[in-house]
Amino acid sequence: MNYLTVTYSIYLVLSVLLTIWVGSTLFRHGRIFLIEIFHGSTELADAVNKLFLVGFYLVNIGFAVFALKTSQQVSDTKELIELLSVKVGGIILLLGGMHFFNLLILFNLRKKAKQYRHPIPGAE
Repeated sequence: MNYLTVTYSIYLVLSVLLTIWVGSTLFRHGRIFLIEIFHGSTELADAVNKLFLVGFYLVNIGFAVFALKTSQQVSDTKELIELLSVKVGGIILLLGGMHFFNLLILFNLRKKAKQYRHPIPGAE
């Protein structure tokens, strides 16, 4: 097995594991926002949350696989680590960007949901 094959293997494993970790964290902690957005409808919130998770996985793992190819030669451990740092760093930046994009969507939806919520008489 050559260094490039090892690099690809490590990159794919790290990319998928990072994507699953970030996705499951967003899934767990985003649920409460979705329940509020959908005015307490847990079934709808859970369904939308699962759809977000699938989309998140598809975009991020798809990008990781798409970005796998390299023209760089890897002939020693130093080059392997350098290429991995660029590749995995790109995935981490993408995951961070997707995280903030998801938060932006959730906060905007939450803000709109609060605007359209009917006040409860006598609750003030």
